[in-house]
Amino acid sequence: MERAGERAEFAASMDELALLAKTAGAEVVGTVAQRREAPDPAYYIGLGKAQELGEAAAEAGADLVIFDNELSPSQVRNLDRILGVKTVDRTALILDIFARRARSREGKLQVELAQLQYLLPRLAGLGEQLSRLGGGIGTRGPGETQLEVDRRAIRRRIGDLQREISSLRRHRALHRQKRRRNRVPVAGLVGYTNAGKSTLANALTGADLYTEDKLFATLDPTVRRGRLEDGRVILFADTVGFIRHLPRQLLAAFQATLEEITAADILLHVVDISHPQYPRQIEIVRRHLSRLDPGFERRELLVFNKIDLRERLEERPFLEREYPRACFVSAKEGRGLAELKEALARILDEQGERVHLCLPYGQEAILEQIRRRGNILRLHYRPQGTEVEALVDPALSRKLLPYSRIPEREGTAEQTAEAEAGDA
Repeated sequence: MERAGERAEFAASMDELALLAKTAGAEVVGTVAQRREAPDPAYYIGLGKAQELGEAAAEAGADLVIFDNELSPSQVRNLDRILGVKTVDRTALILDIFARRARSREGKLQVELAQLQYLLPRLAGLGEQLSRLGGGIGTRGPGETQLEVDRRAIRRRIGDLQREISSLRRHRALHRQKRRRNRVPVAGLVGYTNAGKSTLANALTGADLYTEDKLFATLDPTVRRGRLEDGRVILFADTVGFIRHLPRQLLAAFQATLEEITAADILLHVVDISHPQYPRQIEIVRRHLSRLDPGFERRELLVFNKIDLRERLEERPFLEREYPRACFVSAKEGRGLAELKEALARILDEQGERVHLCLPYGQEAILEQIRRRGNILRLHYRPQGTEVEALVDPALSRKLLPYSRIPEREGTAEQTAEAEAGDA
């Protein structure tokens, strides 16, 4: 049983590697697998297998060999010599895709930092590759800073990038502090790459974020404003997707943007229910999330996306039993969005504090603040002022303490109005 699970995991990882290669612009002409007790320190797959692989590559007319695991610098050099073609590993391939996808200044800086951190221990022996601009997968550097430089220059550039990213990180932190002061709730969209996070963000906010049916179609984090069914404002933060064996250099370099995940009030874990390996993808995303935020489970809401692909609909009763709080949507067709917004409202209410207030007439600004940042449950108009029962965040609850004493009710003509959901 264990062997069957290992084979399924290996097949899924190889399928994903082929998709990554296609995303980077390569045409896959063949695959080779080997089972070993341990990697060969010199050639990873052993000298004999490397020679066999070189013959297969020559016969297929291949000019690139991609390994599904990270190779050491010496293994890459040895394999280049034996295979007679360029060798890259999974990490270099993903870095190449990120280099293509990054659009914002922040994204480009973070990708360049990850590339240089990957390149630095591999400088020895690169020689000619560093003397001129290269072409093809694995040679796409972040710019002229990688060319004709030595280790000291690259380390200096890494330091410059880290300082620039730290500045951007502080800038992001200021934005988050402002959001906390205004107490606008934030829902972070997380999930496996190509699960449909950006499409869902567009559907929930009416935004026009870039979407494409490819791995890592979007890298740059974006925050957009939306509204729940009861009228409350909520921000949706779209983040980079996860994947098997996500390079540690990228996780370190993208720390500034991944902090949007740890700062979010709710995590919408978007799952592509049409993918045959979606249970495994849930595990992988949760493993990455646990490293970023060990307590993420209490804020996680599973969102099974792409229910318009009918071949998976028969699994819904099982999933509803397995994940009773999960939502089922089609971001593309707009199905299930109302139920998702209601689920978000319930979670925010669970996180809020119930307050009983009496606001003197003339304090409409405070009442409007409660409408924007909380959920009004009951509203009574009395001679002394407006009596309010609401769920609000802890920060606002503290500000409202001066109004928390409710006077005794008088039996004279009092006008009572139940707060409608739309008023909240």
